[in-house]
Amino acid sequence: MTDVPENATNEAGAVTRPEDDLTKTRTSITLRYQGASQVVPDGADTRLSLISDALRADVRVRGRAREPLALREALSTLHDVVSSDFRYVPKDRTAYLAYMRMRKQAATMDVLAAQQAYFEWMARNDPDAWLILDPVVTVHPDALIFEVFSKDEGTYAKLDVDWSTLELEEPPRCGTTNVDYSRALFDGVQRMRSYRETKIAIGRDALSLATDGAEPVVEKKIQVPDTWLRGFLQVQSASSLPAIKIHISAIDLYNVLRQLRLHADQKKQGRGVRIELSPGEPPRLVLEPWEVVIRTGAGPYRGRRAGVFRIWGRRRLMLLRRMLPFIDGVDVYLLGSGLPSFHVLRAGPITLTLGLTGFTAANWAQAVSFDLLMPRRRDEPVKAALADVLDHLKERWLAREEELATVIAGDREALRAALQLGCQQGQLMYDLARDVYRLRPLLDGALDLSRIEFRNTRERVAHDLVSAGAVTIASENRIHGVGLELTGKVDVARDQREYRPQLIVDDEARVKKAECTCAFYRRHKLKEGPCAHLIALRVAHARAEAERRRLRGEAPETITVETRTYARRRGEAEEVYQLSLDRRRLKLRWGPRGQSLRVQTLVFNNVDDARAAYFERVTELESHGYLDATTG
Repeated sequence: MTDVPENATNEAGAVTRPEDDLTKTRTSITLRYQGASQVVPDGADTRLSLISDALRADVRVRGRAREPLALREALSTLHDVVSSDFRYVPKDRTAYLAYMRMRKQAATMDVLAAQQAYFEWMARNDPDAWLILDPVVTVHPDALIFEVFSKDEGTYAKLDVDWSTLELEEPPRCGTTNVDYSRALFDGVQRMRSYRETKIAIGRDALSLATDGAEPVVEKKIQVPDTWLRGFLQVQSASSLPAIKIHISAIDLYNVLRQLRLHADQKKQGRGVRIELSPGEPPRLVLEPWEVVIRTGAGPYRGRRAGVFRIWGRRRLMLLRRMLPFIDGVDVYLLGSGLPSFHVLRAGPITLTLGLTGFTAANWAQAVSFDLLMPRRRDEPVKAALADVLDHLKERWLAREEELATVIAGDREALRAALQLGCQQGQLMYDLARDVYRLRPLLDGALDLSRIEFRNTRERVAHDLVSAGAVTIASENRIHGVGLELTGKVDVARDQREYRPQLIVDDEARVKKAECTCAFYRRHKLKEGPCAHLIALRVAHARAEAERRRLRGEAPETITVETRTYARRRGEAEEVYQLSLDRRRLKLRWGPRGQSLRVQTLVFNNVDDARAAYFERVTELESHGYLDATTG
């Protein structure tokens, strides 16, 4: 049993629980610009004027673009990312019903057309939340950096423009700010040409250089969802976690995008990209469900860890199509199967980093596994180390971890935790392309960390329940072709009850079925998201899986429940072998991928014998060239 925040009483006198609060919190942000950013003619040339926020640092850049076409496509890619929304949109008949109603009520066709356009806009947009934060621009001694995050909280992009790309008229003024970015600016960027000189001006007075008279002040009051801010910081800071790096050529990425462009996704079929890695061999990209194998041509994989890694969010890779003609190659960073991946595109002095979470704001089951990757250490040594880091970067703007370790007292683990904490709080930014940490305050004021630590109150309660030991995994049942069935027990002292959450999670970490015996689930089902007990069960299982992975190398004799999947490719065909250890039972499945697998169940007299047989088969498979394709 565990204690969670006390019940509250609403205006009607009814008792409410903290997790029953469905309020979606937002952070109010005010941006003030001395005009709107635009592309304006400057004699025979073109001037790109990006107006910075008058309430933030007074950054300043003046120069001429040496490669206007590459810069145009990079800025266009940023616009595609910031406006992208890959959330599932169910069929909505609102506009059609409104149209049928207005056919009877409208007096003229002009009124009908105007009202119809209005209802179509209302059907596609949330009028309270369609505004998002303008791009974050950081001016540092070595580069000009743009950062954006998509509306669906699934895609992060960072554009690095080396100063060698620009012919500077004056030294840049460093700092971090926001710049006004709109559809009108995007349309203007499309008019940039290689045969016209393009001048760039960034700052509060960037527009006054190209126009006569005072421009009206543009003020934006934006209510940014806290989940959006949290996702931005979390995905960016995840780039500093240990990852496996591979290199692919531009033509390899083109082949992936071509396959996706010519073939639509199939219902109830895999939608991932499997990356098969064997030391000394070129990486192989396998596109599901067509099982198309793309053998990369950028050289062999030089890492030590063999395996199969599955990444999702592949449709978001289409956002990179405009950069393809300019890039020299792509570095792909893998955190693990089903976890975020980062793609670094290098086009000479211009570098674009795309971070894909593989899920949107609505996919809570995958997000839970991602959350557990992020460190939550916030003790005094870490806070002291972070303060020293900030003091050092205020003078230097950027530094590698090795440099920070030489100037900051304390152990290396405390320093790493401090750097992670600084990224999660929005004070620092890790530049994956250059392997440096940068001073980059996301907002002008301090963030309310208590509001972005968790997505909602139910998630906070779920973590409290798990930390207090109130969550028990009653059973784990691996159902081939369906997924993992989890049944849990959650003891809540406040309610004096034991709840029984149940989940079925498929191989893509998506919840196919979720039930609970609590009042919140009975009232809302999953329309308002999962209850605290379902989240707690998912968190408890994710932690248990992480502990099992740790024990594989340190204490394999303690493992009693585990499932591993192995794969081996022979030509265009692939063999799959799955082993499931469940105490005294060992279940084996094998056969060609995509076909019915043969099944064998072995029952032993004790757990030790079953475990020994399990690891014996694991060793045998690895010795025969099978790659570990276990999800997670």
